[in-house]
Formats: sequence, C-alpha cells, structure tokens
Amino acid sequence: MNYVAAQVPPVPAAPAASVSDPRSLNDWLLRMHQASSQRSYVGTFVVSAGGNMSSAKIWHVCEGKQQVERVETLTGAPRSIFRHNNQVITFMPEHKVARSEKRESLGLFPEMFQSADSRIAGFYQFRREGIERVAGVDADIITLMPRDSLRFGYRVWSERQNGLVVKLQTLDTDGKVIEQAAFSELQLDAPVSMNQLIQMMGKVEGYRLEKPVLVKTTASAEGWALRAPVAGFTPMNCYKRPASSAGEGPLQWIFSDGLASVSIFVEPLDRQRHVRESSLSLGATQTLTRQLDAYWITLVGEVPAATLQLFASGLERKK
Repeated sequence: MNYVAAQVPPVPAAPAASVSDPRSLNDWLLRMHQASSQRSYVGTFVVSAGGNMSSAKIWHVCEGKQQVERVETLTGAPRSIFRHNNQVITFMPEHKVARSEKRESLGLFPEMFQSADSRIAGFYQFRREGIERVAGVDADIITLMPRDSLRFGYRVWSERQNGLVVKLQTLDTDGKVIEQAAFSELQLDAPVSMNQLIQMMGKVEGYRLEKPVLVKTTASAEGWALRAPVAGFTPMNCYKRPASSAGEGPLQWIFSDGLASVSIFVEPLDRQRHVRESSLSLGATQTLTRQLDAYWITLVGEVPAATLQLFASGLERKK
C-alpha cells in the first residue's frame, strides 16, 4: 500500500511471548492505550476497507488529563470533528449543521483490558513478529489471533518508544487482511495548541446547532435480554434517545470482548422504511437487519457475520 512510508523487511523478533501468560498481552495493550492518551501528534491517517479508501488529518494534544483532538476528513463529504475529553462536535459545512454530543469513547480498543483479570488472553493468542518502519518511525509488530471463529484477528504496529499505534490490520478467520488503517505521515510530540483547538471547536456561528440527547440505561430496564451470552462478549453500555413525536426512541446496546465490539440497535418497526431484512459486509464491519415482532433490529460489529447471527438469534423481548 502506498500510504505506508519507507517500509523495510521485518527484523527478527525476540522469542514469542508465551500465550499462556496473559500479563504479557495485557501489558502490550495497556501500553498502546496509554500512548494514545498521553502523546501529542499530527498525522494523516488512511483506512482501506472493501476496496474503498478514506483518509483524514488528525491533530491530537494532551495536557494532564485533558485531551483535545481535531479530525478533518480528506475524502468524501467534508467533515470537521472536534473532541474535548468526552465532548464531541461534528461540523458538516455542506449542510451548515454542527452536532454536539457527549461520547464515552472506547479508544482504539475498549478499556476493559486495563484490569489485571482481563479475559482477552482467553480468546486471543499473542505473538511478537518483529520491527518495521511505518510513517517514519520504528514500530514493534504484534499479532492477536482468535482462538475461535467468533472474532477476527489483528496485526498491530506500535511505535517502539512509547507504544502509539501507527498501523492496524484486521484479519479474517483465514488470516487474510480485510481492513487496514495506518498513518501515512506522522509528527510525534508536535507543537499543537490546545487552546487554539478549543477555540475552533466553539466557533458554531452560521451553523444550525443540534444537540442529540442520549440517556444511559440498561437493556433489562428497557425490556431486552440475550437468551445466552456470546462467548467472550460482555455488555459495556446501553443508551436510548428520548421519545419524540415520531414515537419511541431507538436503543443502542454495546458489547465488547476487549478488542472487537458489537452494537445492537432496536427501534419500533416502520413498514415504510423497514422493508427487507439484509446483511452487508464492508471490510471488517458487518451489518445485519432483522424484524423481531413489532421491532426492527440492526446489528453492527467488527466481527464475522456468524457472530452477529448469534446475537440476533439470542435477542428476546422480556416485556
């Protein structure tokens, strides 16, 4: 791929970490997660999936516990996304709309791997593969291969000094690359002004400001349950939009195994919009739609289609 700068053949790695030692895997994942929240950088990020390619310019700055990020899309519809901790504003200049909302970001991988008793090692095998140069920096390579067919594998390049992820491949159940994301150019510890980004984030003049409201809830409180858990996937969060004149607000139930995530969206059936059940695959992202009684179910996840089928078949209405 052209966007991986100055690649060189891998250097032989140290002996592979024992897959029976989950601390080795957890240490790597925690290091990569912390690097994303502690390093300031500017770079161009390119994603290739399903024959499509998109790119964005990223400015990221950290000061203590404060994080601010600006993302400018370079392909497709113009978008400017600003994030200050969990506050996100998306500017859509073609429509003169700015959408402000709070998001509990999961980061590159969900934060459940920060706990010492993480179960990720029970579902993924971990090995080191060497060193390569990506976007001008030396990066360690690790591979996380699933122990079953319910999840995809990952090959991760992390900057050697601090662990910032600079390239990520998602691998199907045969080990083939189905999606790739990487920095094509990267400036670490860049002189990014947090105050300037915050000021830019607040310039909403001339835009129609939308503030969608998400209410934190639980699936059981909303009358939903899974008949049987899907191995390794734990409920993370559940949100609902308030009811409007159009009827009951949609529900989003989020699951994760620590690396992959699945969202179940539930909304009242609308026979004009919800005409045909379907399935769609784009790179690592699978989408499945189903009717369940008087509800329309949409499942989205970076998992094999069979895993979404397990979630869909296990979902049931309790009240």
